[in-house]
Amino acid sequence: MSEQPVDATEPEGPEAADSFSPAVAARILAGEDAASVAATLQSMPSEQLLAITEHLLDISDPIEQDAASIVSHMDGGEVRDIMQAPTAMLRATTTVAGALDFIVHVEPSSTITYIYVVDDDAHLLGVVAMRDLLLARPGQTLGEIMNAKPYAFVMDTPIQDAVATALKLRHRLYPILDDAGRMTGVVYGWKLFEYMAAEISAQTGSVVGLDKEERVHTPLLESFRMRHPWLQFNLMTAFLAAFVVGFFEDTIAAIVALAVFLPVLAGQSGNTGCQALAITLRGMTLGEIGHYPVSRLLRKEMILGAMNGFFVGLIAAGAMWIYASTSGAEAPHMLALVILLAMTAACICSGVFGVLVPVTLRRFGFDPAAASSIFLTTFTDIVGMGLMLFLATAMVL
Repeated sequence: MSEQPVDATEPEGPEAADSFSPAVAARILAGEDAASVAATLQSMPSEQLLAITEHLLDISDPIEQDAASIVSHMDGGEVRDIMQAPTAMLRATTTVAGALDFIVHVEPSSTITYIYVVDDDAHLLGVVAMRDLLLARPGQTLGEIMNAKPYAFVMDTPIQDAVATALKLRHRLYPILDDAGRMTGVVYGWKLFEYMAAEISAQTGSVVGLDKEERVHTPLLESFRMRHPWLQFNLMTAFLAAFVVGFFEDTIAAIVALAVFLPVLAGQSGNTGCQALAITLRGMTLGEIGHYPVSRLLRKEMILGAMNGFFVGLIAAGAMWIYASTSGAEAPHMLALVILLAMTAACICSGVFGVLVPVTLRRFGFDPAAASSIFLTTFTDIVGMGLMLFLATAMVL
């Protein structure tokens, strides 16, 4: 006879909601006040919540804010929020023939990726892959062929940490245990990567001051409220860069050629900083920063900044020499040297800022992706333009 599977703990959720389709449930909730809707949605399993939320967003704007807020909060959730009940839990004494018989009678059998070997109390003992099962002799037991050291998550593992682990292991499915080591569920790797993709896509907007909760159907005034404060802040920081340029007004008046190359310097150093910022944010999203020292990343970006700045600076210096020579400016060779030195130093600094800005925001408890480019642009403009004008003042005038 085939071994019977051990009962697994089902994910919690309101039983009444299971009687309705997501569209019907959404219309019922639409008649309730926002507080009741939020409380109901928070008690639902993640898949059901997301399905109902999609319909809620099309029904009511007040509910949209609560539902979107809850879904956004789930971004920082735990693996228990997205786990499913295991479909194949057998005891160690089950034979290979018995396990195959069990798989044949599971509907649908394609849902089984691994067989989880447990004891009478559902403690996880090991995992058997389908390949090992098919290559084993019919009389062997699962205890003989199982992997006795399977990787498993605990229920309160943060999803972000689980994503980092999944990127390294690349398993299709991961068991989830409670504090006592009992098998309580499984989580698919694709669900973890789905979460990762959502986080990265959210960061695309947040680096320029877009709130993660803003969506294409967010009302006009609400979008304005989310975006405008960051633009005002950006204006204030831009005044700082303008003040630095104004401080060297006499230098620009004496060497007009410098004004032509200010946007060139700002653009190149800004792009260098954005590259470093993108790598740092990606490392934070994937959990790589915790395993890769920030000091090592800083050294890497400083070297990359120096290399990129120097070779780009050579081209810019040649352009400055040609422009200064044809326009009748004094000391074109010195101006070319100023551009080379300023470009190299500015790219080094922008690489450093690209790492330090998100790391500092996270250290002070802020979203490391929130408006990082605003701070980065300000720092690179001030340092780059200020350095070029200072060198021109000291070396040419």
